Amino acid sequence: MSTHNQALVDALRATLGDRAMSVDEALGEVTLVVAAGNLRDVMTMLRDYESFRFEQLMDLCGVDYSTYGGGTRVGLRFAVVYHLLSLAHNRRLRVRVYCAQDDFPVVDSVLDVWPSANWFEREAFDLFGIVFDGHNDLRRLLTDYGFIGHPFRKDFPISGNVEMRYDPDQQRVIYQPVTIEPREIVPRIVREQHYADSEGFRKG
Repeated sequence: MSTHNQALVDALRATLGDRAMSVDEALGEVTLVVAAGNLRDVMTMLRDYESFRFEQLMDLCGVDYSTYGGGTRVGLRFAVVYHLLSLAHNRRLRVRVYCAQDDFPVVDSVLDVWPSANWFEREAFDLFGIVFDGHNDLRRLLTDYGFIGHPFRKDFPISGNVEMRYDPDQQRVIYQPVTIEPREIVPRIVREQHYADSEGFRKG
């Protein structure tokens, strides 16, 4: 571990105490895991404390761990991952929080901590169905108004649930159940030994 990262790890452990479920460093990056109930307090500390000063939220994304490790993983299904940047200390930090319930994943919004969280949280809500409590305008961002489900969940059907088309009789766009039969397409693999003969000419 570099001296730079070690100093951050030490500061996180000393300052956050029990609020930090774990602090690890791997591949040159530091990851902090916090419980959902401590998220807002920890994020505010990471922004305001002189030893941290993570002024910018660079990214926020949802994660569905339901098929992680071939489905052998034990633990909560949904998580939110935050990527923070400190310009003052030239540091980056990843923060992970797991949603306490799989059937209705909820975490606190950090919109009032970093305004840049606005569309990030809306995107995670749209694609994963993660609710950000306290967000003042939590609407879908990328999918259509009549969209059903959350397309980045691992159990979302590839063909979707609803299709949209123009109905000439009604003279408007309508929504209907998907008419495409779900199927798996296995790509044809052309291996070199079957592609050309020993002189390099393609076999007919």
